Amino acid sequence: MKKILSIVVLIVLAVGVYFIMSFSPVSKNMQEKEIVVPIGTSTKGIANILKDNNLIKSKLAFRIYVKLTNSSDFKAGTYYLKESMSLKQITEMLKTGVMYDPNQISITYLEGKPFTWLAKKIADITNNTEENVYELLQNEEYIDSLIDKYWFITNDIKNENIYYALEGYLFPDTYQLKNKDVKVEEIFEIMLNQMEKVLNSYKTEIENSKFSIHELLTIASIIETEGTNAENRKDVASVIYNRLDKNMAIQSDVTTYYAINLNMGERDLKLSEINLKNPYNTRGPNMEGKLPIGPIASVSRISLEAAINPNSTEYLYFVADKTGKLYFSKTNAEHNNIINELKQNNLWYEY
Repeated sequence: MKKILSIVVLIVLAVGVYFIMSFSPVSKNMQEKEIVVPIGTSTKGIANILKDNNLIKSKLAFRIYVKLTNSSDFKAGTYYLKESMSLKQITEMLKTGVMYDPNQISITYLEGKPFTWLAKKIADITNNTEENVYELLQNEEYIDSLIDKYWFITNDIKNENIYYALEGYLFPDTYQLKNKDVKVEEIFEIMLNQMEKVLNSYKTEIENSKFSIHELLTIASIIETEGTNAENRKDVASVIYNRLDKNMAIQSDVTTYYAINLNMGERDLKLSEINLKNPYNTRGPNMEGKLPIGPIASVSRISLEAAINPNSTEYLYFVADKTGKLYFSKTNAEHNNIINELKQNNLWYEY
């Protein structure tokens, strides 16, 4: 019995020594190494990055240390780390984000904003111009390279009537960029990589859908700009699908605003604009049972979820008042009653 106990003690001591040694620096090398921690990277993923750069001795030891010290709240970004650093030093820097390049900048692409908004944002915070951004989208070789690289990007984005090829494909989030000299291609790449990560979790549903990924992103973009919360976005989705099934026009004002390059809320629409024939304008002529030609804004995970898994309702109509509140109805009579009430209460958009 004593012999077995001694063996157990020796094993425990050996394991303890192994992990203590694993927590220590890899070497005395003081040279800095640049590593990038993408947004959303898991502890396992960070361990892989650190081990690949010879900054830790053991991926398992790193993960155990993180668990023991409750140090998992790491920040994405670019870091300059050394082999001479201990696990404690590395994890502290990843938690606080203090070891990033001082020239690093961040960009936030807001949900529901059109590509033109992003182009201006890029021009404002980097050394690129809006023309640089738009010129890249006109580069057919570049667009083809994206189609080859990403499973969710197809030839649909090459339709000549589409305003901006990557509208709706760049995931809205906050991203760290190396400095103001960052290329537009690099900005798009990190946004597309994040979109791929999000869409991968819905890949089976997308493949089984009767709608293409381009159509689903288009639907999600309408939901994004019409809905205000997770539940009513799923109801908005149900209205869109119900109207398509019945070969009805979607008749969404947000698509009309996009068609005429006008921001929502900038002013009320004119009757001539509502009746405009345009492949984006679902209120225009001959749009029965049709989607806009492409997405009209950036889309969040919530709107993607609504487009892929909508509520099951009999709603065929919805309308928003001037405060943004949505009202759903099953019949045209109910819909008109709601509109009349909104008009009486000065909550209706006048054209």
